[in-house]
Amino acid sequence: MMLAQWLQQSQRQLEAAGSESAALDARLLLAHVLAKPTSYLFTWPEKALAPDEVNQAATLLQRRLQGEPMAYILGEQEFYGYPFYVSPATLIPRPDTELLVERVLALAPPSTQQVLDLGTGSGAIALSLAKERPHWHLTAVDNSLDALRVAEQNKQRLGASNCVLLFYHWFEKITQRYDLIVSNPPYIDPKDQHLTQGDVRFEPSSALVADDKGLADIAYLVGAAQQHICPGGLLMLEHGYDQGQQVRELMLAAGWQQVQTEQDYGARDRITYGYAGSFLE
Repeated sequence: MMLAQWLQQSQRQLEAAGSESAALDARLLLAHVLAKPTSYLFTWPEKALAPDEVNQAATLLQRRLQGEPMAYILGEQEFYGYPFYVSPATLIPRPDTELLVERVLALAPPSTQQVLDLGTGSGAIALSLAKERPHWHLTAVDNSLDALRVAEQNKQRLGASNCVLLFYHWFEKITQRYDLIVSNPPYIDPKDQHLTQGDVRFEPSSALVADDKGLADIAYLVGAAQQHICPGGLLMLEHGYDQGQQVRELMLAAGWQQVQTEQDYGARDRITYGYAGSFLE
């Protein structure tokens, strides 16, 4: 079978399965099997696939037809311009979370030195910040060893030596204070119907779901961060599109100051942040 034939057949199957990116998915799958850039497929459309390449491509195609995210099939996802390894032990980094990185870089004062990322997963947030701010010292924690293994691979891949990865649960064993604390914690209501749709069906529920209608972990972090942040330090949290007001209320009630919510690229509430306030006085 020639490359062009495989692409045509696979695209039709993906379209029939409801894929909105059938042509792109087919190209990425085949390029992955061949370990070539997608441009190679256009340059050599009549090149014949070897039997083992046909088998490998068929296996990947079947996974995609079953709805598995392309990021898991290919084993990586771009985030903030950097390539990240991902696995079913980690969330797939999303463009909306890039807003958190952007706002941290814009709002963090020049004196920022010590940064803590809670629930780091693949390390996308912490390692992106580490690359953008080489003079910062980052600590990234997660309670999943499998996720930390992926984060360590990404740390080595990006050469982010200014980031330390630790197997902790939230603030467990954290004894120092930080200038900046960030987190993309679980914030989905366990009863949310979206958990049975799309990519999240394949992602780790422990990184997605939180009690109290998705607010339990956020409420904990808002309170516990008070003991681990420097005077005037910045706390920034990602949350659900319908949780902005509730997160603001939690932070204001806890004494955080200058609390604000900002929207993602789809004009939906996505991050809320505030500065260490009266609870340190």
